[in-house]
This record gives sequence, structure tokens and C-alpha cells, in this order.
Amino acid sequence: MSKEYIDQAKALRDSDSFNVEALNAWLQQQVDGLSGTPEVRQFSGGASNLTYQLSYPAQADGKPVDYIMRRPPSGHKAAGAHDMKREYNVMASLKPVYPYVPQMIAMCDDQSVIGSDFYVMERLVGIIPRGNLPKGMQLSAEQARDLCISTFDKLIDLHQVDYKAAGLDSLGKGEGYVQRQVEGWTKRYGKSKTWNVPSFKKTIKWLQEHQPNDVATCIIHNDFRMDNVVLNPDNPGEIIGVLDWEMATLGDPLMDLGGALAYWIQADDDFVMRSVRRQPSHLPGMLTRNEIVEHYCQRMNLDKAMWPFYEVFGLFRLAVIAQQIYYRYHHKQTDNPAFKNFWIMVNYLNWRCNRIIKRSQLPKAGH
Repeated sequence: MSKEYIDQAKALRDSDSFNVEALNAWLQQQVDGLSGTPEVRQFSGGASNLTYQLSYPAQADGKPVDYIMRRPPSGHKAAGAHDMKREYNVMASLKPVYPYVPQMIAMCDDQSVIGSDFYVMERLVGIIPRGNLPKGMQLSAEQARDLCISTFDKLIDLHQVDYKAAGLDSLGKGEGYVQRQVEGWTKRYGKSKTWNVPSFKKTIKWLQEHQPNDVATCIIHNDFRMDNVVLNPDNPGEIIGVLDWEMATLGDPLMDLGGALAYWIQADDDFVMRSVRRQPSHLPGMLTRNEIVEHYCQRMNLDKAMWPFYEVFGLFRLAVIAQQIYYRYHHKQTDNPAFKNFWIMVNYLNWRCNRIIKRSQLPKAGH
């Protein structure tokens, strides 16, 4: 596989710059034998924390070294939404039991260094499958199918990790996750609603009346998508890393799958869904959402009878995320033109939820 498909950082944006000398002095105190000054570049993906590549010249062993640095967006003060220490600790604890997590190098909570908390980890050199594969890269239908199964097998592997043995008991609040999520996302939608989007009253009422008890408590990723995995450049069917653990917590595994499949857009989806695709889930050979649910529940030994609930919840959660972003645009807190028509997507997701609800035969909770 050609190295040209490897995910590459881009030039540093002025608005996201920081004191490189101060960071370098701090990092050389953390890493034995590290020398030289890094070239700093930036990855453009992601709408939350900022991700940088620190490329050091050849070290004593003659090899250059690359690190990844993560920090919150500039000027953001709400630490709870961008908790660097939590994200670092989750990955550090997971690494011994879930090898697809990058190796953590060092965490800095001294804001005098670059003006915010940040952490440094190893760089996983590979291919990140975004909306479209890198130019020139092709997968046969069989390769696409294998990659799809391998991707969701990594989610299954995560859900089977013994979180108590990994020392991650305190990551979540325990039982009652489904109920907390329905209540929490309902409140978030109420706070971010604008005049041009629906109330979602029917969906919210249906979710409240049909919510099952938690099927299990496990580590969940909470933002699991194909553009958060890293593929081996020499064997693109092999996943070498899973990224973006900012939202990881303890929760219900089927809620995690529901959230993941809200983003999974198949080749036969309508134009509106296809227009927001962020991963190559449309390629010939990729499994459908129903096939993924079948594979997942079989491997996890879970009943798929209540799947419509998790599917509707995943779409509602996605609608709230889109509406929270649109709310900022609507109230002129951002002028990013990419957010201008998010309200249309929110209306569309309401229609999707209502269509599933109409076809659903789920009994009300407790019946």
C-alpha cells in the first residue's frame, strides 16, 4: 500500500498557535534523551479538541520521532467539556487491556506552559478512512466487508474489556445509563431549540415510554466512527488504532452501537443522509446497519428485539448534536457557513425517528 495514503498533518493555523519553545522545554524534561526542536503541524479533523503533530529530528538512535499533542480549543474556559486529564487517564488505563489505544507519553496541567492543559502521546502512522478513501486507494467488495466487520469487532472488543480490572470503575455513574441519557439529551435539545426546528415531542415521549433497563455496563467509546480508526498503511484491512476518547464513559453497549450507527450511511440511503456521510460506509461490500446489528448482537450474545429504541435514540442524539451546533450559528456565536443548513438536517432526523416509531411494535416499558 502506498505511503501517500497515510493521514498527514497540515500547516499550523495562526489562531491555533502556541509557545513551541515552552512546550519543547517541558517535553524534554518528560522524555529521556529527546533533543532538538520539533516542527509543528496540525490535523484538520475534529470539531472539538485541537490535534498537533510534533516532528523531532533524528535522535541518538538515528531515527526521527513524531508525537501527537492534544489541547482544548483556544479561549475555551469550560474545562468540563474539554477535560484533558480525564481523556489522558482513560487512555493510559485502557492501553494495557485494549492495545488499539495510542501509548501515552506525558500530561501537563500547568497552564503556564502553553496557556491550557495538554497531553502528548505516540503518533499512530496510518490511514484514516474519512468520507472518501484517499485519492487512488481502492478496496474490493470483499476488502470493504472485512474492514467493516473488523471495525465493529473493535467496538465489541472494547465492550468486553473488564473495566474493573483496568481500574476504570469511576469512569461512569453505574446503572441507569439509558434513563440518564434520555433525560440528558432531552434537556440539551430544549436548551438549544430554535424556531425553525421541530419539538421532537413524539420522539421524546416514545423514548421515555419504551426505554429498557441497561443490558450491561461496560466501557463505551461514545463517538465510534470509521474516521476515528487508524489503518495499517501496509495492510488497510488491519486496524492499528482507535482515536478520540474524549467522550468515553461507562454505559450501555447497545446505546454506544445506536450512537455509532446514527452516523452509518449506506449506499441505498436517501440523498439527505448521503449528503452528510463522514466515513466510507457506502462502498460496495460494506454491511448495512441491520447486518451490523445482527453481527454485533450475535457476538455479544444480546437480544436485538429492542433495537428500534437504540436506533431512534441514536438519531435523536445526533439531531441534538446538530442542533447545538446550529444554535451557535443561529445566534451568531460562529459564522462558519458549514453550519448554516444544520436546521434542515434536524428536521430530517425528526422525520427519520417518526418513521421508525411508526413501524415499531415495541411494547412500553414494564409491559
